[in-house]
Amino acid sequence: MGKFSAYKLPLKTLGPGRHEFDYKLDKQFFADMENNDVRNADLNVHLTVELVHDVYDLHFTISGEITLLCDRCLDDLIVPIETGYHIMVKYGDDYNDDSDELLVIPMGDNYLNVSYMIYDTVVLAIPIKHVHPLGKCNRQMSALLKKHRAHGSGEDAELQEELLDSIDEIADSEPSATDPRWNALRGLSSQTDSSDE
Repeated sequence: MGKFSAYKLPLKTLGPGRHEFDYKLDKQFFADMENNDVRNADLNVHLTVELVHDVYDLHFTISGEITLLCDRCLDDLIVPIETGYHIMVKYGDDYNDDSDELLVIPMGDNYLNVSYMIYDTVVLAIPIKHVHPLGKCNRQMSALLKKHRAHGSGEDAELQEELLDSIDEIADSEPSATDPRWNALRGLSSQTDSSDE
């Protein structure tokens, strides 16, 4: 695993207190992870490790941008990344990652390789839909796409066009503060509370 040796955290040699580490992620990091979707990357990773008693408290802060292909026009799409990750690590008898908050590693491990933690954190921050904002796609490709859509039968072509336009509008609109389905669930919860009294 020589490709990721720079991401080995020397836990056993860290004394009590706070320790800081910085990593720079580029295209090669994602190529080594066998991710062909990320065409380029310029990400800064700041890791703070705090040892309190026998627990290592890890805080990752990741910021920068990655380049993907636009799903619609296939041009480069720059996606800003601003994310973080927190986990606690301690030594134990066997490796155990059953908990989302605590990772137990064997006593014989001198290092903790954090490359996969960093990779997973970045990948989870990438939006599912990779498209330019409305009107920013490659014009030639958009025209070609419209031309091919027009070859469908009259009603089908119109329906497809309306559907794609509505998807674009939804993707470009500001997300609501809360999902309205939560409001319905909150209403059920308050009804249950009042019936208990």
